[in-house]
Amino acid sequence: MNIIHVIGFALMLIGIWGMLTQKNMIKIILGLAIAETGVQLVMVAFGFIKGRTAPILDAAVPVKDAVDMIVDPVPQALVLTAIVIGVAVNALMLTFVIKLYQKKRSLSITEYKDLKW
Repeated sequence: MNIIHVIGFALMLIGIWGMLTQKNMIKIILGLAIAETGVQLVMVAFGFIKGRTAPILDAAVPVKDAVDMIVDPVPQALVLTAIVIGVAVNALMLTFVIKLYQKKRSLSITEYKDLKW
């Protein structure tokens, strides 16, 4: 386990802590974004293999030796997909927060008791 894994897990913990302890809805969304970044960093770090090159077949990487010379492109593709989905989810949540703020003029999650028991 290297420093990138540690940083990724630390970002996940910071983001989860922020989501659980904050009352401001924008700070909760920011905590989710930080946790997502940590997950993505860990996924890329686990997909990295030292001494191998990017998964691009060209003159530098012969096709017959490609399996031994390149890294697996699946984790990279998953992280790119996760980034796009994360940006969309964060934009949607911020839109909801803007609409809620326009209705009640408060960003505190304790002010919204409409759907609570």
